[in-house]
Amino acid sequence: MSKEIKVDYLARVEGEGALDIKLRDGQVEKLELRIFEPPRFFEAFLEGRSYMEVPDITARICGICPVAYQMSSARALEKILGIEVSPEIKTLRRLLYLGEYVESHVLHVYLLHAPDFFGYESAIEMAKDHPDVVKKALSLKHWGNLVMQIIGGRSVHPVSPRVGGFHRAVKKEEFTPLLTNLDEVKQTALDAVEWTAGLRFPDLERDTEYVSLWSNAEYPILEGRIRSTKGIDVAEEEFETTFIEHQVPYSTALRRLVRGKTPYAAGPQARVNLNHDKLMPEVLDKAKEAGISFPIQNPYMSIVSRILEVAHAVLEAEEIIERYKPPSAPYVMKEPREGEAVAITEAPRGMLYHKYAIDGRGMVKTAKISSPTAQNQSSMEADLLELAPKLAKMTNEKATLLCEQTIRNYDPCISCSAHFLKLNITSE
Repeated sequence: MSKEIKVDYLARVEGEGALDIKLRDGQVEKLELRIFEPPRFFEAFLEGRSYMEVPDITARICGICPVAYQMSSARALEKILGIEVSPEIKTLRRLLYLGEYVESHVLHVYLLHAPDFFGYESAIEMAKDHPDVVKKALSLKHWGNLVMQIIGGRSVHPVSPRVGGFHRAVKKEEFTPLLTNLDEVKQTALDAVEWTAGLRFPDLERDTEYVSLWSNAEYPILEGRIRSTKGIDVAEEEFETTFIEHQVPYSTALRRLVRGKTPYAAGPQARVNLNHDKLMPEVLDKAKEAGISFPIQNPYMSIVSRILEVAHAVLEAEEIIERYKPPSAPYVMKEPREGEAVAITEAPRGMLYHKYAIDGRGMVKTAKISSPTAQNQSSMEADLLELAPKLAKMTNEKATLLCEQTIRNYDPCISCSAHFLKLNITSE
């Protein structure tokens, strides 16, 4: 007996893709997560541009996490220029990034992923039966967007961040709108920890290697060393030699493997597993009350990891606002000089790697970017491979839903989470 599961399209998974699974006598003969990623030329058209343009251009790569692209590019270029930003600028950058964590994670958790667990095709349908859940989600997301708007000038593709800091530093009184309903926002985020932990998760615990930045001082977002749950501990400059880029014959999307051999998973679950001791105390207390133990191995529990980060982001943001002091100067600037450098920050979906070389006039010679989704593709395929025998015993509809949910665990992009795939199953 053989069975083929054929997915025609993965809509907008950083390009076009498909899924083919072929089973014979309950064993997997073939599993291909095929991505037909169209060229977007971001790296190519950065060449010949001034280094000052890079954060604004790269922000357009993603409308959900533009700050991640701005911060990774700015840090790499500051290394080349020898710029050391002030602690106040670092703090303001962190607050902006926390706002992005809230708006991005909340969008995914409530509106894109939660319907899977409740058996709805969309958040709109879910809202009919659970209006309070959706209302709370929109309130939380609005708060995160407001953080980005106040600091960045607007919530989508902020315009204030730049190499060396910000075009304009925020005054403390400008944070007042964030404090209006902050108690309600905090409570909603903390309550969501128990809510997500109580969901029913499909059974899947693969021996996954989780990889993220690690910092001894704080929950890592803007900088840190690269660590994994299987012993990797390297500087960000060693990213490309540790996580080898490769391409499979059936996909145009570049992937990465640990030392060219095994998949790894980046993102909130990786960060939580490696850095949970640095979560805010109230968040850890809530996790304990909800029966959450670390490390979290089931990939379907990524929804829990995201909510832990949302609650942490809101509580840390409150602390930053309370002690905030504007920087004496909004940015640091130095004359251009030739050089090359890399930087990694933790985007909501995982490590975001940027590498640049500029000439003595400050013009970009080369640029290289590795997104979290590109890094996670092999891990997505490994999860699907583990599930394949179960899929063979399922109906077309149930197999489709489980495949969709498995990919959504990684939140690869907003569009693919909302409309993942069309599944055809043929049996011989």
